[in-house]
Order: sequence, then C-alpha cells, then structure tokens
Amino acid sequence: MNHTIKMLHNWLLLLLLLVFCHYHLHVQGSDQNERKPYIVYMGELPVARPYAVESHHHNMLETAIGNKQLARESKIYSYGKSFNGFAARLLPHEAEMLREEDSVVSVFPNTLRKLHTTRSWDFLGMPQNVKRNSNVESHIIVGVLDTGIWVDCPSFNDKGYGPPPRRWKGKCVTGANFTGCNNKVIGAKYFNLEDSNPASDNLSPADDMGHGTHTASTAAGAAVKDASLYGIGKGTARGGVPSARIAMYKVCWSVGCSDMDMLAGFDEAIADGVNFLSVSIGGPSRDFFSDPIAIGSFHAMTRGILTSCSAGNSGPRPMSVENSAPWILTVAASALDRQFTTLVAFGDGNNITGLSINTFSPEKKMYPLTSGLLAANNSGDGFGSASGCDYGTLRKDRVKGRIVYCVGGTGSQDLTIKELGGAGAIIGVEDPIDASYTTVIPGAYVEADTVGKIIDRYINSTKKNARAVIHKTTTAEVPAPYLASFSSRGPQVITPNILKPDLVAPGVDILAAYSKLATLTGYHEDNRYDVFNIISGTSMACPHAAATAAYVKSFHPDWTPAAIKSAIMTTATPLKIGDNLTELGSGSGQLDPVKALHPGLVYDIRVNSYIAFLCKSGFNSTNIGILIGSKNFSCSSMKTPPGSDGINYPSMHIQLFDSSSRISAVFHRTVTNVGSRNSTYKAKVTAPKGLSVKVIPNTLKFRQLHQKLSFKVVMKGPPMPKDTHILTASLEWNDSKHTVRSPILIFKPLY
Repeated sequence: MNHTIKMLHNWLLLLLLLVFCHYHLHVQGSDQNERKPYIVYMGELPVARPYAVESHHHNMLETAIGNKQLARESKIYSYGKSFNGFAARLLPHEAEMLREEDSVVSVFPNTLRKLHTTRSWDFLGMPQNVKRNSNVESHIIVGVLDTGIWVDCPSFNDKGYGPPPRRWKGKCVTGANFTGCNNKVIGAKYFNLEDSNPASDNLSPADDMGHGTHTASTAAGAAVKDASLYGIGKGTARGGVPSARIAMYKVCWSVGCSDMDMLAGFDEAIADGVNFLSVSIGGPSRDFFSDPIAIGSFHAMTRGILTSCSAGNSGPRPMSVENSAPWILTVAASALDRQFTTLVAFGDGNNITGLSINTFSPEKKMYPLTSGLLAANNSGDGFGSASGCDYGTLRKDRVKGRIVYCVGGTGSQDLTIKELGGAGAIIGVEDPIDASYTTVIPGAYVEADTVGKIIDRYINSTKKNARAVIHKTTTAEVPAPYLASFSSRGPQVITPNILKPDLVAPGVDILAAYSKLATLTGYHEDNRYDVFNIISGTSMACPHAAATAAYVKSFHPDWTPAAIKSAIMTTATPLKIGDNLTELGSGSGQLDPVKALHPGLVYDIRVNSYIAFLCKSGFNSTNIGILIGSKNFSCSSMKTPPGSDGINYPSMHIQLFDSSSRISAVFHRTVTNVGSRNSTYKAKVTAPKGLSVKVIPNTLKFRQLHQKLSFKVVMKGPPMPKDTHILTASLEWNDSKHTVRSPILIFKPLY
C-alpha cells in the first residue's frame, strides 16, 4: 500500500513538473519557440467606447493564445488614453492570428531603438539598463561647485529616494527663490564672501544662470522621460549615477567665481562628506599654490575625494589647457553622433544648413533678407563692424521685419537684431563650428568662407529683393566622437611632463536640466524659460567624468581617487576622428564607463607620491609645507622619485624645449593587479618609425590580487624634424581579458 502511494505521489510530482514546464515554456519561451514582446496597434480609440479597452484586449489575447490564464500572464500593457492597442509576449503564430483581426492595424515586434537625443550616456555605452550597484550608488554624494541649483526641476525629483546617507554632515541653506532641499538634492550652500555681487543675484543656493543645474543633472540627475527643449532633442534625460545624491555649493555669480568663494566651497564640501567633486570652472593656468582649484582638489584627494574639472574652452589654441594638477581629472569635450541643424531656405530655391538651437517655427513662408553692410547706419557714431551687426552700427528701418546676414562681430548679433525689430539672424563665423548655440530670435550659424559667400552673392544679386526663411532646428547624424573645436589643448605649462587633458567626454549639445530663473540664452530680453536646455562646453564634459568615477566607485568602494582615475583613463578609446592637434587635446581618449569597471591593472598614486613629485618638479619645501600643513617639511626628507616625470601617471609625456634635442626619456611605473589572481600581461608598443620605445620587463606575471609590479619605459630617438611638433606612441598591457593602454606623447614647441 505504501509502495503504491509512493508511486502515485511520484507520478503526481512528474505531472505537475510537466504542467509547469509547459506553462513556463509558453510564457517565457525556449530557444526553439520563444515568446517575444509584440505591439498590437489598433488605431484611434472607439468614439462610443462600446467596451472596456483592457477587457477587450484580454479577450483578443485569449482567443489567439487559447488559454485564459496564459493570456493574462502574457499581456504587458494596455494603451487606452490617446490611442488603442496593447503589448504582449506572443509566439509568431499568435502574432499572425492577431494581425488578421479586423480591428487590428498592425502587429510588430518590440525593438530597442536608439535615442537621437539626450543620449550622451547611451553614446558612451552606458544604456539606462546598465548593470548597477544601486544600493551603494545611493550612498554616493556628488558635490558640485557651480552657480547653484533649481531643485524644482524634474531631474531632481526625489520620489523613491530614502533619507540621506548617515555620514552626511551638510546643510540646506534656504533663501531667496530657494525654499529647501529633498532626498535627491540633500545639501545646498552659497558663498558670497566679498558681498559685492549685483542685487539681481539671489543670495541663496538658487541658480540664477542655469549652469549649475545643468552640470548637476548631467552627473546625477534622475531619469526623466520625454525631456526636450521645445521639442528639440526629445528623449530620456538622466545622469550617469541617477541613484546618487547631489550637494550644491554655489560659488559663482553673475560677475564670476571668486577664488575665496571657491576655496570656501571646497572647504565645506570636503567636511560635509561628499565622495566626488565636479568643478566646471577654470581660468588661466597658475602655480598650483595660487590656484584655488588645485589647492582645494589636493585637500579633497587626501581625504579620498576625486575632483573632476573642465579643461577649458580656449581651443584649438595649443597650451591653453586649464586645471592641470596631476591629482585632478582634467576633462576635454567631445561631440556626440548627432548635431542640431537649422535649415535656411532662400527665395531663389536654394537651401543651406547651419548650426543653432532655434526653437522658433516660422510664421511666414518668406521674409525680406539683407546684410549688415546694407543695413549700416553709416553715421560713424557706432563703434564696431556693421558687417558684423555690432551694436550701434545698424539702422532700425533697414532691419525691422528682415532677416539679417552678419559676418563676424562680437557674438551678440542675434540680440542686436532683435532689439531693432529684425525677424532673424544668419551669422557667418570665421572659425570652424561644431556646436549649436541657442539664438534669441530665429537664427543659424554658418561658416563665412564657404556658405557665407553664397549668401552674400545671393543678397547682392537680387537688387533688394532677397528673401529667406529660417526653420526650426532638427537633428542630423554625424560621425563621432571627435574633439570639439573649442576644447582647450595641451600641453600644459605648469608641470610640463604631465599630459593634460586626461581624457574626453561628451560636451557638445548636451541636453540637461535648467533653472527657471534663467532665460534660455541668458539675455534679459529673452522671454523663454524651461526646465531643460541644450548647452556646449567642457563644463558639460566635466560632470560626465565625475559620474563615471562615481559609477566605478559604486563597484569598487575601496579604490583610491588615483586608482579610479587610472581605470577610466586606461580603458578609454582613442579618438579616430580629428586633426593634427587632436592628440594635444584628447589625452587617453573617450571615456568608457562600463569598461572602466574592469581595468585589469591600475596606476595608483598615494599622497606621499604627489608630494615627492612636487619636490622633483621644483616646488620649494616651504610651499609644500604650507600645502600639507607641516612647517618643518623639507624635500630633502623625501626620496627623489626616478624617471623623467617622477610620478606613477597613467599617461607618459615629455616636452622638448630645444628643437635640436634628441629624444631621451625614462618613465618608471608600478601597476596594481585588480583583475584576475593569476594573470600574465605582455607589453605591446605602437610607435612611429625612428622612435625607440622599450619596456623593461615586457612581461608581468601576477600571482595574487592587489600585487604590485614595476617596469620602466625607455624612449630614445633623434631630434624631431623641423616641421614636426608632435610624436605619439602607446603602450598596452594585455592579458586574455584586459587591455591597459597608456598614451605616449612627445611635444616640441611651435615657436
């Protein structure tokens, strides 16, 4: 009897298992017959609504699938507010059955489409569903030194966020137009130590300019669907670490960012407990000890905080890079694979395409077209260029109601044309353009030497009957990434043997959150306000790097700032598109957040190593003592670091100040194994003909994690040819899983 019961019990278990497998295969699918998401589109909603939409969808699914419960489980979503349809997991034959229904317009597989919009993180290989360590990420605090923040933006909605991390010691200072923080923006302070800013500035953390709101949301903004600027750049806006918290330190005002305010911001941020600092501020290169950003970031580094800084917007001029201290992550700007373009149509049937963010749709088919020269007042009273449409050089009666073509000028031609009642501005610029800027009236920027000459000829050939219309901005795909023309180039002038910038990140046409206290253009005459804006600059690149560092930290909480910086640099992708100055401005290349999680090896640098580097670089003991707070410090107590640069940097660089000098350099490096316990790395060198680059030893064998091994790179070569100013090479350490790349750059001054 017991034996029979046991057999029946086993048969019952087998039957249940078969039913489960049958059900599981139908819902989840198998390799041979897999259920996949489909969209069943049924057009407009029924006017009379003779049935409940969701029930009708279920009945249709039940008929196609043949199982009521399975139909319910297979349905994903019902559309029923603006149009009719549903999404469901279907087998191919079920999809075909639904396609034949009279009420169905179409049935098609759900595919993942690229967003040609707010997509800088997607472009970096970091999609919204990327692997995250969200619990750790939510305890990371990104401090931002900038113009303040507008907390009411959707990007800073704190729905779903818990209380601030327990270690957080910061405060939320309220004031004019700023009522408080939340669980996303957990801290906000402002610093106006000189108390000399215009009355128009809010004495509070409120963002009067939009810049700080934009950078903060780029780093750690929450995901916002259907974000756009007047429909331009529509997509999901999000920061690189959307679960992280934000602390804003307002150190910049309408007059600029004072050194003492910035130092106060650093001082507070470090004490408050931030994990990272994003500082999109800069100025002419100065000695580290008179540079508030170098000083503040050094003290941050000693407490385990990595500072990301913008490289500057003075490109393509060589030796223009800013924020070049070796403990800073210096970030240049690259372009995405989409561009915002504006079509201009002319009365003769020809069209041209310019760059701009033009939110206006034309009210007429055509407008009269003139040029600054033809609209000149010829009074001699105005200073500036009439052809450039400079303020005070044009007659209102020759501008009103017209689109005006301006060549060159001071940069505010669109505002001048608006004040004179003009209908639009086409602005010819002399330098190559790759960024789109928002205009206060319908406008477009074109290259004066090419497109501009075509416009000029048309205006001058029609005897005052020229006509044009400027259409609203659209998007176009372009090859990318490439270095932005405005992005500052190296080499640096403070410590010549450190390659700066370190890397590049998206900084052209970035859509992110914006302050409702600032107009889109910053002009008081502009009446457009929005919670999103599209801006370009290395300021926009900087928070991409800060967020990437935070992302790496969320998986490697014990890594030092230098180790995180090394991981991002050695896994970056060299830029393939560029000119002969790209190498001076791109460092290790475009950062890759996902690859940076698994660098294999890291070049770590501790505080004492930075101090030894400063000693070797010629900074005197007294100044270094002031920096580290040791009156009795002496460089003689430090062992002089070996090699041409004296620091364990992830890149290698020398400058030849004598054009007749032979190339001779030695770089000593130590790498730490953070990949596989037992691993063997072999060196691969890529170098131009005539340059000898030897790696000693050329094989590194690791037997445990965190093991450190050292090597040296010896470079030798003849003097660089007269017309050659840059030589580039690279060193890659490879095992079966990782590629650890270091750029090598030799520079000979252009003079």
